[in-house]
Amino acid sequence: MRYSIEQQPEVDSIVQMTYKTGVYAGKVIEIGGPRAVVQVLAVLKHPQQGNLHYPYDPDVPMFHERRALSHNEKALTAYQDLEPYRGEVPPYLESLVHALESEAADLDRLKRWAERGLETLEIVKKDYRL
Repeated sequence: MRYSIEQQPEVDSIVQMTYKTGVYAGKVIEIGGPRAVVQVLAVLKHPQQGNLHYPYDPDVPMFHERRALSHNEKALTAYQDLEPYRGEVPPYLESLVHALESEAADLDRLKRWAERGLETLEIVKKDYRL
């Protein structure tokens, strides 16, 4: 269940927050108005790198470097980007390492997929006798 302006989380509740391209566990410290203030406790998914307007394009003029929000950093976020967090919140540093390694593994898998795709295109090209 996602929260909304009509159904806001309670102050001090632990939530999962999507912020830009990262996902975090945090504590709601302020509500009211169109957004909540959430204090970051853990990184669940590291933000994506690169230009989001041109996904998977390494040749863009500005290849963005995105860092995760820091421990105890406060983020102003819309209620629809929050949902209840279930489970125990991992220690920040441990969660950051895990999220970073997971993002790197995803990029490595994508890189290997692209390499395999290029290899199979070469086979198809030979079949076409080009």
